[in-house]
Amino acid sequence: MITLEATQRNGSPAALRAQELVPAVYYGAGKDAVSIAISAKDFIKVYKEAGETTAVTLTIGGEKISTLIHDIQRDPIDGSATHVDFLVIDMKKEIEVAVPLEFTGTAEAEKNGLGTLVKVLHEVHVTALPANLPHALEIDITGLDSLDSQIHVKDIKLPSGVTMVTDGEEVVASMNAYVEEKEEETAAPDLSAIEVEKKGKQEDEE
Repeated sequence: MITLEATQRNGSPAALRAQELVPAVYYGAGKDAVSIAISAKDFIKVYKEAGETTAVTLTIGGEKISTLIHDIQRDPIDGSATHVDFLVIDMKKEIEVAVPLEFTGTAEAEKNGLGTLVKVLHEVHVTALPANLPHALEIDITGLDSLDSQIHVKDIKLPSGVTMVTDGEEVVASMNAYVEEKEEETAAPDLSAIEVEKKGKQEDEE
């Protein structure tokens, strides 16, 4: 179980950030939105482990609340979290989430210089009980050994208890042939036109 300690929010967002805290809120499953604050350092660790598909238990005083990290607002300069939304979930009910795809290996066709890999999808939608949701789904691209090779959604192996929602016929990854860039031919300058132009300027000056 991944847990994250939270406190009731007191003070302005700027004051919280000065204390290395991140303003946050949790809502959903019939609960009203509640403003909280979380440790910036602890959140970084939790997000690396949980992402947006693994349940995170918020502990507030003696209360434990099952959630998913639903949305993160980030500082445009350093990328740090400036606000986090947590979605309250029922651990006994299936939910639909977008699960990221992680590509592993090297495509044989790319290794042999036949073409370049094109990653068409970077996430797919699945349904499962929160405890069964995968952090990510691995896609082994080693088997792409020719230019007509493709991996489809239906080829993805799912963990037990997980159901695919995304259309199985959608392409996840494919190979594209290399396209040689042709050098543009530069037309040779018309020397006679240049001479005529020079002569015309000389006559005007005279």
